[in-house]
Amino acid sequence: MSAENPPGERAYALLEQRLGYRFNDVGLLESALTHKSFVNENPNMGRHHGERLEFLGDAVIDLAVGHLVMRRFPAGREGELSIARAALVNESGLAALASDLGLGDWLFLGRGEDHSGGRKKASILADACEAVFGAIFLDCGYQQTFQVIEKLVGPRVDALDDPGYTDFKTRLQERAQHFYKETPRYTLMVEVGPDHAKVFQVSVAIGERTFAISVGRSKKEAEQNAARDALFLLEGEDRNEP
Repeated sequence: MSAENPPGERAYALLEQRLGYRFNDVGLLESALTHKSFVNENPNMGRHHGERLEFLGDAVIDLAVGHLVMRRFPAGREGELSIARAALVNESGLAALASDLGLGDWLFLGRGEDHSGGRKKASILADACEAVFGAIFLDCGYQQTFQVIEKLVGPRVDALDDPGYTDFKTRLQERAQHFYKETPRYTLMVEVGPDHAKVFQVSVAIGERTFAISVGRSKKEAEQNAARDALFLLEGEDRNEP
């Protein structure tokens, strides 16, 4: 979208159709789609950018997706549920959802941001996605917003059984490299039992610290369990940081 060719009131009909929601106040949607670079370049248009809606939408989608994940995994532990939710509401997950909606086509961007590929930037798309959910919440309240999120994100929650979502070793490696600049090390500590019923005990360490010792019916399963338990521990430490 450009300042020279602003959309009419129902120019968002296709986007609303994809969202499965028709706005009462289209101005909320328009604000959600407006990047601050557009406002900076067009200060006389009286437009608001979507950062406040983004703040609200972040909380709304966290709550809604948390509800969906808990319902999907009624026996899941807190750390496991947190990891599952993070897979859906992190920057890449929200950017993917925004791309599926074609959100980039409706964004109001400044010329510089537009020319540099802003409509495809994961950070901009993820922020806009949060802002849109914040706008829906203000337009109709939580219950309808949850229904919209359920329709859009529900299939992704169902896919959480896929290896890409349940590969705890991959997730631990990404986290360890990002925060510690280290690769997790797995050590087979004990292997007991007959060939048809062996039990493996594996430890996982990052740097000099051992984060978990877990067991499994195979070495691979024990490593996955150790990675899962290490992630749970790291989640708890993150929450307890001042």
